[in-house]
Amino acid sequence: MTAAQPESTALFTDHYELTMLASALRDGTAQRRCVFELFARRLPDGRRYGVVAGTGRLLEALEHFRFTDAELTALAESRVVDDATLRWLADYRFTGDVDGYPEGELYFPGSPILTVTGTFAEAVVLETLALSILNHDSAVASAAARMVSAANGRRMIEMGSRRAHEEAAVAAARAAYLAGFTATSNLEAGRRYGIPTAGTTAHAFVLLHDDEEAAFRSQLAALGPQTTLLVDTFDITAGIDAAIRAAGPELGAIRIDSGDLGVLARQAREQLDRLGARNTKIVVSGDLDEFAIAALRAEPVDAYGVGTSVVTGSGAPTSGMVYKLVEVEGRPVAKRSSHKESRGGRKAALRRHKPTGTAIEEVVYPHRGPEPERGEHDRALQVPLVRAGQPVADLPTLEESRERLRRALVSVPWEGLKLSHGEPAVPTVFLG
Repeated sequence: MTAAQPESTALFTDHYELTMLASALRDGTAQRRCVFELFARRLPDGRRYGVVAGTGRLLEALEHFRFTDAELTALAESRVVDDATLRWLADYRFTGDVDGYPEGELYFPGSPILTVTGTFAEAVVLETLALSILNHDSAVASAAARMVSAANGRRMIEMGSRRAHEEAAVAAARAAYLAGFTATSNLEAGRRYGIPTAGTTAHAFVLLHDDEEAAFRSQLAALGPQTTLLVDTFDITAGIDAAIRAAGPELGAIRIDSGDLGVLARQAREQLDRLGARNTKIVVSGDLDEFAIAALRAEPVDAYGVGTSVVTGSGAPTSGMVYKLVEVEGRPVAKRSSHKESRGGRKAALRRHKPTGTAIEEVVYPHRGPEPERGEHDRALQVPLVRAGQPVADLPTLEESRERLRRALVSVPWEGLKLSHGEPAVPTVFLG
């Protein structure tokens, strides 16, 4: 499904993008053919791999990157740029090419995640837009993928909307779903992207009624016996008793949102079984992250509801990606300042695999060659995304990107899936 977009995304950018543009237009360098690359110098602390997410949103935003009368008027009134630049912006259309790692692909330090080719003028103004989308969405997807791995096949519900900006919440729901979450609580994400939505009631609904059982009966009457009843408003043991009295042993699920979730899940499972509700599922929520989920792996938990930690990247709210000029008129250029180095020249990448499918190395090499010898199980990583300003046909759907990530995670060496600190799961080798 296509996301709803504002009339223009052109001002989702930084002031200095347009002042650079104005200066380049004035001195005649604006039309030089350039290559910009988006990459991460390193992974966030404690991470062994990153997940590319947000590419689809970026391509949609690129289609709306137009300076309409409203944007031009705002720029004129604030005197950000001169009249000549305003006239140039009025006709702005990106006519270049974009290549990159498809959504759902893994990335590592130095991976050329996105390559933008065009004139300096048309490519430089996309820097902030590309970084804001990919830095956020990839951070959420990377955290969400770790949580999905820790959950080991159990149902995952993203429910962090109230912990994020309203638009960031929608983007986070999409990124979490790409990473393998089952559903989201966010209805706008459901509308825009076709993500399954889920939700029942909060503690306020229980408190509204004269007693807990009355609240449960009301919910059951509205939503049916397969609903999930929230049983920890008062005493969990009494809450489970009331839930089964109200629903009978065919109740769909109970949810526990507080306390020592492992102990409470075990006690709840024993109690449900004694009451004959052997098929009633147990959902837990409440400040969960990948470490808490991993700690609950041996407990009788059937599903997790995750909020704050997933929408904030579980401690890494940005991916640390940068957007750097690497080539001008075919000439490699590179930044050499301490701790912020970049490698000149446009690059391509392939990932080497064992015959078993396990990834062993990411090779980054000059785009113009020579291309490294490719083994039977090696795989090129970049794909065409935009040609002459237009998205290529048959780009992957969100569902296809979910499947891509599932396959990619299977290829990660076992050590790289652990939650402990360590080197990137797959080393990057730079050629040329």
